[in-house]
Amino acid sequence: MNKSFAAIVPMRHFSERVPGKNYRSFNGKPLYHHIINTLSKVTQIDKIIIDTDSPFILEDAKKYFPKVILLERPEHLRDGEIPMNEVLLNTIKQVKADFYLQTHSTNPILSASTIEKSIIAFLDVFPSFDSLFGVTKLHTRLWNDQTQPINHNPNVLLRTQDLPPVFEENSCIYIFTQEILEKKGNRIGYKPMKFEIPKKESWDIDDEDDYLISEYLFKLTNK
Repeated sequence: MNKSFAAIVPMRHFSERVPGKNYRSFNGKPLYHHIINTLSKVTQIDKIIIDTDSPFILEDAKKYFPKVILLERPEHLRDGEIPMNEVLLNTIKQVKADFYLQTHSTNPILSASTIEKSIIAFLDVFPSFDSLFGVTKLHTRLWNDQTQPINHNPNVLLRTQDLPPVFEENSCIYIFTQEILEKKGNRIGYKPMKFEIPKKESWDIDDEDDYLISEYLFKLTNK
């Protein structure tokens, strides 16, 4: 199946929990450099798009990634409360492709190999499955906010590895079409495929602890 893929990396200039995280130094480079370099190695990806309101990223990316498509996010989509799906709808109206793959700069350990495998896995099942999203498999005892067990019986103390797995949406990879996003208003379609990502690669930077742990794991991976 010869289909075009465009990779989208949305980035805001301001970040509440980790100030300036998208362009903060991570192992000697601005954080966003790592995912852009990774995407550049994925042969199935035809276009890479950065959608941002950051003057720094717009200027820096022109210098270091001249082949990347830069879209300056319009004012009405810059607030942190704006749903990501609205940002993506604006992006896909400007850059056409058969499929879109969205990831984040905050997934710096995600590998090109894993991204390639996700694309192959999705094309193998499309159109039976209309979209794909990355997950992390968890074998752990989970409880809801009413202190009720979600995935286990407290009276039967199974080993955690023997518990039925639950899957965390890890925000590392989404694959979808323009039709799905426009009709459903969501990256995840009507018949989505879960794609398991190795736990180490799925680490996402949401706070300062995540930043430190991710940088440590990145250095171990790239020795």
